[in-house]
Amino acid sequence: MNTSKITSPLVSVSWLSEHINDPDLIVLDATIKKVTSDTRENNEQKNIKNTRFFDIKKAFSNTKTDIPNMLPSLQIFEESCRDLGISNHHKIVVYDKLGIYSSARVWWMLKIMGHTNVAVLDGGFPEWQKVNLPCESESDTTNYKQGDFKASFIPDLVSNANTILQEMNNKNTLILDARSPGRFKAEEPEPRASLKGGHIPNSMNLHYNDVLDNGKMKSEHKLKEILADFNIENKKLIFTCGSGITACIIMLAAELAGYKNMSVYDGSWSEWGQLSDVPIQC
Repeated sequence: MNTSKITSPLVSVSWLSEHINDPDLIVLDATIKKVTSDTRENNEQKNIKNTRFFDIKKAFSNTKTDIPNMLPSLQIFEESCRDLGISNHHKIVVYDKLGIYSSARVWWMLKIMGHTNVAVLDGGFPEWQKVNLPCESESDTTNYKQGDFKASFIPDLVSNANTILQEMNNKNTLILDARSPGRFKAEEPEPRASLKGGHIPNSMNLHYNDVLDNGKMKSEHKLKEILADFNIENKKLIFTCGSGITACIIMLAAELAGYKNMSVYDGSWSEWGQLSDVPIQC
């Protein structure tokens, strides 16, 4: 069995092209489908070879809450991974069709479930197409050999509203919000009409687009420069956003820049912005 490891949380399309036939490699498409899209309209879409669709919205979220994209139970996560043929020995590369967007969420989800042999494809499917690497027609195949994935939950990688209440006034903790500056300052409306505007007290704004360059992650050197402006030093980092998706992008950027002691606020503003008993700054 090939037990080699992925050594970086980010891999290039050239790396994936070289390893695409590795029998221990699984490639996941984590694209979040648009609510208005009809999957029957996508018959001509292309994918990277042997791609398996990681359905964040249906198979890998808690569908019993109205807060979008919340982590599912450990049992459901395990079962959904096994249905995709995933086992603990697999190397996993995740991509999406927007560059780097929802793929970072899956990277974090697998890490929190104890699977560290995972990376995000830098630039995603657009970069794969840009350099004319081979594609295949999108397939509806879901009949994979059953995996035996076993999760080992790492609670330190996730935060909840109670954690935020405890940490938001802690000088040794920094909360970074990946939403746009307009949403952070309540100068533009939230996409979910039920949510208040503003941000978590003492949090700071790092728009996820600021760590990307045309859908690819900026260089390690540039990421270190960007994050140095926040005087992070040895602080605990908590990442938040609108619904737990883009928070994972800036967490990925921070990991590439060498930071540790990090977590994602799973409920993010979709939860905080509808709570009645928490403070909000504008």
